[in-house]
Amino acid sequence: MLKKTAALVVMFFLVFMLQLSPVFCKEPVVKLGNEVLLSDYLDLVAGKRVGLVTNQTGVNSRGESIIDIFYKHPSINLVALYAPEHGLDGRAKAGAYVESYIHEKLGIPVYSLYGQTRRPTADMLKDIDLLLFDIQDIGARTYTYMSTLNYCIDAAKQYGKPILVLDRPNPLGGMVVEGPVLEDPYISFVGVDNLPMAHGMTAGELALFFNRKIGADVKVIPMKSYRRNMIFQDTGLPWVQTSPNIPGLVNCFGYMATGLGEGTGVFQADQFQWIGGKGLNAQQFAEKLSQSGLRGVDFIPEQRGEAGGVRLAITDYYSFNPARTGIYALAYAFSLGDFHVPKSGNTIVMFDKIMGTNKIGDYLERGLSPQQIEANYRPALERFKAEREKYLLAEYAPQIVVKVSGAPIEFDSPPFIDKNDRLMVPLRAIGEALGAVVHWDAGRRTVSVVRGEKKIIFTIGSAEALVNGKARAMDTVPVIKNNRTMLPLRYVGEFLGASVDWNGTWQIVHIS
Repeated sequence: MLKKTAALVVMFFLVFMLQLSPVFCKEPVVKLGNEVLLSDYLDLVAGKRVGLVTNQTGVNSRGESIIDIFYKHPSINLVALYAPEHGLDGRAKAGAYVESYIHEKLGIPVYSLYGQTRRPTADMLKDIDLLLFDIQDIGARTYTYMSTLNYCIDAAKQYGKPILVLDRPNPLGGMVVEGPVLEDPYISFVGVDNLPMAHGMTAGELALFFNRKIGADVKVIPMKSYRRNMIFQDTGLPWVQTSPNIPGLVNCFGYMATGLGEGTGVFQADQFQWIGGKGLNAQQFAEKLSQSGLRGVDFIPEQRGEAGGVRLAITDYYSFNPARTGIYALAYAFSLGDFHVPKSGNTIVMFDKIMGTNKIGDYLERGLSPQQIEANYRPALERFKAEREKYLLAEYAPQIVVKVSGAPIEFDSPPFIDKNDRLMVPLRAIGEALGAVVHWDAGRRTVSVVRGEKKIIFTIGSAEALVNGKARAMDTVPVIKNNRTMLPLRYVGEFLGASVDWNGTWQIVHIS
């Protein structure tokens, strides 16, 4: 009886945990670069001595270690591993020295790129023919894994080795690009190139961007079914803790929103879920942030000892802008509290390295509002966005997504924006998703949509619809495209009494 009870308790716990962890429940939508390498590009590594730059995040879409997969693969000769900050297992603390060693199980060297050197040396590369890079980034310029990628590309150029970047999603997506752009005097290991705080690029796209200055033999193995308007939650991939303070996606999204105040007295806590400082009035701070127009997040006042601050509660991961939130939080903290900007002299202080410029510190000292700070860095940001376009992978171009009650709809003909700026969708799929009965009358060229007591009749080419027999005007018309009847989604939803919300930045429609 006790065994049976224990088994039921375990089963209940597992079900409960699965409900709390939807990222692990989904069937993977995206096929990672490391999987595409094995299925489509094996000839690039077959018969070659391979070195792999990776860590605990180097897994496939089923969460299996790519180290083990490569080592066991009959066509891959894995001869060396290279580990970034935090080590091969991701457990070393931020900034902690990591030693090189021989892998106990595989008997091959594990070269530390966060020990005596941060870039591969000639001796580290002499026994390989090809370098592979497979590490999960978090989308922030200051996160050092992409700095390691930059140094690896530079070393590959210097020592005549080709490098393959096995691509992975940017967990924040690729639609939001934000923050001050790094200036050349402030290049460091926490900012290796002229990127804004949030760059909106994948590792592969960053490799191409970095390589404009380096000129190495770089090839990106792209993902399949990845789109730039996906956040990590859309991919169906398992999230693996990227470093000790980024155990989950909430920490990943909070990183830039809370972790920008190095040396100022404004600090983060609870793994990037809280920001504040000593003597700060938590209630006033929360009110300032709540009234600032920052979307997708609630600011909850919370005292931590002598420090007042706010806990971030992300309500909409698409609307939330981490880098912008971080700038606003700093500016409001400085306006309410007694904080000071560290100054660069003969050496560049960490605050300026993180900001990529000394201008943000100057703006804070002058008491500029966050809106003024944002306006000042905007011109350089817009120039970066234009430059960035050259390095974005075409296969990641966004596709319009329609979600009904949170579930995406699959269309046999893609939705499109018509000349009247209305989103057009295939009638059959949207009707079924909304629980409606649809009927196409070829002779009259009309579509009837019935749900409950609502009956709508659309006519191809007509800007007038009948809703329960009453004429309703529209500012666009239904059309036939690719042999599919396409209806204006907003009017279908509104006439049926549904709420239709179009997020133009992310090209996502939410219907509820």
